[in-house]
Amino acid sequence: MEKTPQPVEEFLEGVTPRKRRNDAERLLPLFARATGETPTMWGTIIGFGEYHYRYASGHEGDAPAASFAPRRAATTIYLFDGVSAYPGELARLGPHTTGVGCLYVKDLDGIDLGVLEDVVAASYRAVTCGTFGRGAHDGAAAD
Repeated sequence: MEKTPQPVEEFLEGVTPRKRRNDAERLLPLFARATGETPTMWGTIIGFGEYHYRYASGHEGDAPAASFAPRRAATTIYLFDGVSAYPGELARLGPHTTGVGCLYVKDLDGIDLGVLEDVVAASYRAVTCGTFGRGAHDGAAAD
């Protein structure tokens, strides 16, 4: 995944439906507060900060430390440390669905934005603390 030079505001102008664009505009300050970072584009993903990853296979790269993508069906919020790290928080969040590392929200009006901000902040800290990806048994750094 690579950063792209497109301004976030320009990208948002093309987001449809309008509901998804409005939700994305509301998420920008939430993610900025949660991470202390400014938004940048990573293709069609709006990212905040970045981290370097390396898999046991040797594959490595850079990715945004916190990010979301306004998709037609729902807004996708990426949690690189996995949704399973937040069972209590997600139980209080409100209507959403999940994948392994993705949170899908169709309507920000129906969720607790304070809970979402806490989850984004915790996920951001987890992937930027320098220990993300380390094996607990060996302490070897993945980054």
